[in-house]
Amino acid sequence: MNNAILNCRENISRVKELGGLYEAVTSITTNIIDASDLLRAQVVMIVSAIDHYVHEITRIGMLEIYNGNRPATQAFQRFQISTNVLQSMISSSHNSSSIFEDEIRTRHSYLSFQHPDKIAEAIRLFYPDPLWPAVGQRLGTTATNIKTRLRLIVDRRNKIAHEADMDPSYPGVRWPISKQDVNNTITFIEEICEAIHAVVA
Repeated sequence: MNNAILNCRENISRVKELGGLYEAVTSITTNIIDASDLLRAQVVMIVSAIDHYVHEITRIGMLEIYNGNRPATQAFQRFQISTNVLQSMISSSHNSSSIFEDEIRTRHSYLSFQHPDKIAEAIRLFYPDPLWPAVGQRLGTTATNIKTRLRLIVDRRNKIAHEADMDPSYPGVRWPISKQDVNNTITFIEEICEAIHAVVA
């Protein structure tokens, strides 16, 4: 499972580097140049980082169950595969783990694990206990606070990704964004990923 968190840390590092680019651009240009879209890109990328992390840790956890290295959860037992895949797994028993991994990737490829409920749903596929209370305990806060803040971050990401971050009340004007807010968002997502890993790995 270490590969999942190592990849996550690398992705978060890339997000932070983009913040360095924002600082460099703003330090050598005037206010005529609006570099705020670099901040918006950071928001999109940091949500992508947790999404990717949850995909990876879920796939790895499910494979650990399949290979007998972790007890099965109820959600795992309900995970559906096609009869075609089942037949392939039976006929290629020496390669069945790889076939199952491909099926997990296929089933999850069109899903996003960003919203707190979707993240918890994915984690239940390999971890039986409630996720957010445990994460909240590690971070010294409540599950409700974590989920509320994460929802707000994902909502902002969606405004940026799907609505060009435009404020509908003021046509042609984007929602304001600050470096400090973005840094706080990155730190929060980073803490969540580390806490999730500490809880489930």
